Amino acid sequence: MIKTLLELGGTAHKKEIAKKILSYDFSQIEYYEGITNNMVGRVLRKNGVVKKDKSNYHLIGFDDLSIQDIQEIIILCEDKINEYINKRGVKIWEHRRRNRKAVPGSIRYNVLKRAKGRCELCGISKEEKALEVDHIIPKNIGGEDSLDNYQALCYTCNANKRDRDDTDFRNLNAQYSLRSGDCIFCSISENKILKENELALAIYDSFPITKHHILLIPKRHCKDFFELSQAEINSITRLSHEIKSEIIKKDSTIDGFNIGYNIGEVAGQTIMHCHMHMIPRRRNDVINPKGGIRAVIPGKADYTN
Repeated sequence: MIKTLLELGGTAHKKEIAKKILSYDFSQIEYYEGITNNMVGRVLRKNGVVKKDKSNYHLIGFDDLSIQDIQEIIILCEDKINEYINKRGVKIWEHRRRNRKAVPGSIRYNVLKRAKGRCELCGISKEEKALEVDHIIPKNIGGEDSLDNYQALCYTCNANKRDRDDTDFRNLNAQYSLRSGDCIFCSISENKILKENELALAIYDSFPITKHHILLIPKRHCKDFFELSQAEINSITRLSHEIKSEIIKKDSTIDGFNIGYNIGEVAGQTIMHCHMHMIPRRRNDVINPKGGIRAVIPGKADYTN
């Protein structure tokens, strides 16, 4: 900003400053390199207007053009660009204005913190590519501005995802409202709910393994973990962090947790509505805790032998 103000005599419009900042943003350049190769470049190559040599494009027949020809073609191009912009308006850029309202700084911080500094799609580190906060369920098809509907994506994954997805979101609200009449987890009474958010709730297990054994349950009726949406996984994860903090304050004897899902009858699932067990552990609650959840199959906990 200081450099731009100095260059422009001490005063500059915010757009001029933004353009200068944009000139350093390699993520934007990479995005439009993709547009160049996959859209305009492809069409012009197919029609024999340009050819590509590695990373360079060449205008076919350029050497045969006079200076007047070049100037006339440039004017024609400018006329066509202006005609297109006047016809389409701001809709041309809507895909780049996906987050028309900036994500609040505190929410952005929590989303990036939860992602541990990595893209939640491809896993690349923020040290290698800038991370952006994206709506999991696009805002233009009903996605909410909530912590559970945000994810951290690198600029490449975010640009590729854009605001479309192969999933049919037309009945989104109906999907999240799905309940089964004969499922006990779909009809939990309000007085049993310890804590809840938009998509998940927590209750005490009716047959606890240890004190404060808690179940975290998606509100939507779904069979198991593999049917959860990313937004539901986020909701359950956030709820587990909140529950953990609360029960540790209540019970200072808790030293650890076992957390997990039973998926399918052969894995011990008895209620076919997805639920996560959150089991507090205390020092000396068993003779030898080594192996943890490996003990679900007898004899497999001690993996050192």
